This record gives sequence, C-alpha cells and structure tokens, in this order.
Amino acid sequence: MLTVTTADVFGLHRTHLIGVAYRLTGSLADAEDAVQEAWPRFAKAEGVQDARGWLTTVVSRICLDRLRSAAVRRETYVGSWLPEPLLTTGEKDDPLESVVRSDGVRMAALVVLDRLTPDQRVAFVLHDAFSLPFTEIAEVLQVSEASARQHASRARKAVADAEPPPRAALAEQQEVLEKFLRAMANGDLDAVLSLLHPDAVMIGDGGGKVRTAVQTVTGADKVARFFLGLIRKYGFPEEHRPVFVNGELGFTMPAYGDVTARVTLFTVHEGKVVAVYDIANPDKLTHVAF
Repeated sequence: MLTVTTADVFGLHRTHLIGVAYRLTGSLADAEDAVQEAWPRFAKAEGVQDARGWLTTVVSRICLDRLRSAAVRRETYVGSWLPEPLLTTGEKDDPLESVVRSDGVRMAALVVLDRLTPDQRVAFVLHDAFSLPFTEIAEVLQVSEASARQHASRARKAVADAEPPPRAALAEQQEVLEKFLRAMANGDLDAVLSLLHPDAVMIGDGGGKVRTAVQTVTGADKVARFFLGLIRKYGFPEEHRPVFVNGELGFTMPAYGDVTARVTLFTVHEGKVVAVYDIANPDKLTHVAF
C-alpha cells in the first residue's frame, strides 16, 4: 500500500502554486521563492483539510508582501518595468505549460495587472482567476470581506478598460512574426509598416543596466523606424531562436557586438503586431538559456 507523504501532497499542488504566485508577482524568481517559503509552513501544519486552498492562501500572503516591497522599489526603477518572461517548450510534458495556457499570464495581461495596487491585484487574481471566496481573500489582505470585494471590483474595472486583444491562433502568430522579421532583415520600411497596427507600441525593459527603449515607443511609424534604426546601427541578429514566451511566440537573442542578450515577444491581433515587448534587464533573464 502506497503512503502519501506531506511532500507528495505539496508536489501535487506545486505547479498550481507557481501559477498563482507568478500571476500575482510577474516574477518567476519571486514565484518560486514564495512557493519554496510555503513548504516548511505546510510541513509543520496540522489538521489541514484542503491543502490546495491552504497553500494558495499562504503563497498569496507571501506574494502580497513581495508586491508591496516591489511597489516601493519600482519608484526608482529606470524606464519601463516588464514581468520576467516565462519560457515554455510548447510540449504537453512541460510542467509550466498549464500555467501559460491561461490568457491571464500573457505579457499584455500582466502589464495591465501591474498598474493595479498590490491589494487590488491580489483580490482580482485570487477571485477572478482562481475562484477563491472573498472570505479567504479578506484573510489574505487582512481587511473586511466588503473591502476585499471593493478591491476586486476596482481592479476589474481597470482591467476591463485596458484589456488586451485575445490571443491569436499560433498559425497566425507564426505567419505574422516570420513576415515581420523578414521585412526587418531586408530593411523594408513599407513592409514593416504594413505588419504593424497603427497604434502599435514597443516597450523595452533594460532596468537602467542595458540598452533598450527607455520610454514606450508609440505608433506604427515610430516603432518601425526605431527597429530599422537599430538594425542599421547594429546589424540584424542572425542568431535568434523562436520560443514560446508567456504562451505566445517570441524569440531569444544572445548577445552580439554591442547588443546584450534579450527576450522579445509580440502580441498579434487580426494579422497585425499590436505590441512588442523587449526584455533585456539581465536580472530578469537569469533563468533563460541563450
């Protein structure tokens, strides 16, 4: 007869907890740390009837503390802040595949979540994404149930006002990305413009440590000229590898010349690139194999 240990139970819920923590913090490193921090608490706990619910609550509390600290740190962050990219293989046996399956972990969605207060983000994610009751969310936030509901309501309105377009089919993403990269490699401004949405944006995150766009580049013409200007100066990156980043297509690019390693991903909608995210801050790429 098999004996189910505490470690077995914890392992059963680990991927779910990583998904919760990553959605809350936007940081894979913070997510893994929060889950690891929850383990000794779970190991010592007695009489836990609902392990998944208990662990979700504990991990959420840890993430809330990290979110509040991060909010203070970001006041001095140089340039735009983007979540750490979550790379997966696209294969069913990838343990993180179930995490990126949700639209809520797309880069565009996480960028919207980052505009919320820590309490709003926790209340919204736990209720709307993971169906936790407000009684438990209130316990995490250490507020009344009415206040927890209010946090979630305000977050829901903010998210609805800035909700990104739905995830494009993989075939559409592949087609648009291949055309976009080919147009850039050829230095074809008109072709690049034809693949960009008129209101396209490019957001770079170098953390003040490496070069990328410090301010958001807005509008198809400015985005196209920004990219083509980089290619004229540094050349087209020959060594770029297609990858799944937060469930959408992007590519990793190792360092070459004066250009540092980075992960770049795209949001595609109706055959056009609507957003480009360039993550170059080396602190956010420690888990990426180039």
